Amino acid sequence: METPASDPSAASRPGFVYWLGRSILRPVVRVMWRPRIEGRRNVPKRGRVILASNHLSFIDSIAIPVAAPRPVQFLAKSTYFDGTGPRGWVNRTFFGSIGAVGVDRASGQAAQAALDQGRRILETESAFAIYPEGTRSIDGRLYRGRTGVAWLALTTGAPVVPVGLVGTDEVMPVGSSRPRFKRITVRFGEPIDVSRFGPAESGKARRLATDEIMAAIHALSGQDLAGSYNEAPPVDAMEKIKRAVLRPERL
Repeated sequence: METPASDPSAASRPGFVYWLGRSILRPVVRVMWRPRIEGRRNVPKRGRVILASNHLSFIDSIAIPVAAPRPVQFLAKSTYFDGTGPRGWVNRTFFGSIGAVGVDRASGQAAQAALDQGRRILETESAFAIYPEGTRSIDGRLYRGRTGVAWLALTTGAPVVPVGLVGTDEVMPVGSSRPRFKRITVRFGEPIDVSRFGPAESGKARRLATDEIMAAIHALSGQDLAGSYNEAPPVDAMEKIKRAVLRPERL
């Protein structure tokens, strides 16, 4: 990317590395995964837009930019961009080529920092991809969406295009290091305007908007519903109390 990941306030459109990487990846993806792409016309050709997708595999972040009709950016761990030596260069080049923007996930305000970076990307009239579940699904089920996607949409006014990925977990299951030759499907749904739910400051508006987005993703992916958040179980009694009593907003 042309913008250093170490500058959290900066956001720019994809540059030369992205276009070069995309031109190389597209024919490789077509041969290896023979993607079936549906609904590409649902993605606006210009202006800010959020692509909200289910998350099954590491390759999801390759499949979406390759299948989309315009450049797409998303967030990745800043450590992918901070490395030194040949391996650091390879990481920076690869993640830059698929539209990744570095964000520090280790800080106490990591969730809000990630959302702020997503907002800055959208304010450049770009396309930004996000996984509302927060992390990859280990068991293939669709988990409840965190409300950060609604906060972004309500704050920036960007429409949300739901995305349903099918088969990416078979190409590269969680824990595997090499992709397999399997066919995948990428489905882009109709844009959703969540402004009718209310302001971004309203927890109810964020929750209702997120639930509608997740329902659209479910219709596209056909996954079984988990009915819960995709998060590690509490490690001790105090953590259980915090989750039960404080019920912090899921970003």
